[in-house]
Amino acid sequence: MLSSIRLINRPSSFALKPKSFTSSLKIKPYSSLAMSRTIETNFQAAIDSGKINGAVMCATDSKGNFVYDNAIGQRTLLSGEKRPQQLDDVLVFASASKLIATIAAMQCVEDGLLTLKGDLSEIAPELSEKKVLTGWSEEDDTPLLEPAARPITLEMLLTHSAGTAYDFLNPSIGKWSSKYNPKEEKKRKVEEVFIYPLSHQPGGGWMYGPACDWAGRIVERVTENTLEEHLHERIMKPLGLEPDAQFFPVTREDLRERLVNLNPDDPEGLGRAVMGGGSEINGRTDGCFGGHGLTMTAPAFAKIMQSLLANDGKILKPATVDDMFQHHLSPEATAGHQAMLASPMGPFFRVGIDAETKVGHGLGGVLTLEDVDGWYGAGTMSWGGGLTLAWFIDRKNDLCGIGAILAALPLDGEVTQVSTDLKDVFRKDIYHKYAEWKKEQGKL
Repeated sequence: MLSSIRLINRPSSFALKPKSFTSSLKIKPYSSLAMSRTIETNFQAAIDSGKINGAVMCATDSKGNFVYDNAIGQRTLLSGEKRPQQLDDVLVFASASKLIATIAAMQCVEDGLLTLKGDLSEIAPELSEKKVLTGWSEEDDTPLLEPAARPITLEMLLTHSAGTAYDFLNPSIGKWSSKYNPKEEKKRKVEEVFIYPLSHQPGGGWMYGPACDWAGRIVERVTENTLEEHLHERIMKPLGLEPDAQFFPVTREDLRERLVNLNPDDPEGLGRAVMGGGSEINGRTDGCFGGHGLTMTAPAFAKIMQSLLANDGKILKPATVDDMFQHHLSPEATAGHQAMLASPMGPFFRVGIDAETKVGHGLGGVLTLEDVDGWYGAGTMSWGGGLTLAWFIDRKNDLCGIGAILAALPLDGEVTQVSTDLKDVFRKDIYHKYAEWKKEQGKL
């Protein structure tokens, strides 16, 4: 019986034939998915066309009986030398960092150091001092600001309903940032970078932003440890993982040797092929940014997701995990979230979920609120990282996975579209592979 799939160390010049692979899985030849949109076919085609350099993908069920590990393509070292992509290569996780910051924050809730709905003003006075930007004066083009109507809570931060916004996503906040918060070369901490006002009243809307950077900073203040130290001791160590993870800058030489984004096109290893122009912030950060600054390996991240999938109590109590997978937005925030999903940015915030499927927001990511035939089960949490990384945790169907596409530079519109398409291929084909494996095991 086939119990796992493990494909590693394949140079990009070697095309694994779909027929040979699908035969080993007993995928029926008339399956349109198996014959056309498969990881093997589509990813190799993207490598051959020069749109991506490779990919690392990991998926597993809660018990580790089904394991899919695949490293494909090549990476270029800083010296210019090319090497086959490896599973243990270190990746820039960008916004996938938010799941780690969320877990750390929920551990603090369990420890009695934080509460989900409590006022954070004593711990993060910088947040309580923020006002809400409502517009701009027509007379002198000055910002129109009003006081926050209620305190910001951890629950708001972890669901992006606090009002904190990325200046590159919100035009009004972007205008404020360009006038009053010019980007400087000096390195700054979370509270020094994200000084701009709120985009809406706390709890009264939804806007993607640096809320998890703030959550990570709050974890540091109540634990008196860095977020990186917390990750090593409270998340990775209980799972038997080596502490092979760092927030920017990556200084450990053993990690720099495996850092995919450290190459001639990105000599500082900022993550240009993941975050595009947004990667420049990594060169100006001082400390751990829980919203985007993590580097680690895909298998380690998969192990963390697997712990949540199994709800094994190793890093969070079962009741805490159950709560994370519930919809946590207020009615006003839900309305704001739905409006954002209906906007031109909606497809990005749906992370591959079609517009007809009902979605909400848990603590850590978007929630699929209903079953999708042949794919996500109701309650699936998912999110991504930059323009090239996708992850999901499907507790109903007992499957989690992460796919990291190693895009070729420049990260232009065409490459971005290819990466978006490949993320969809990964999300869908891994379910097909899982279903075929379960048939072999007699579980379907």
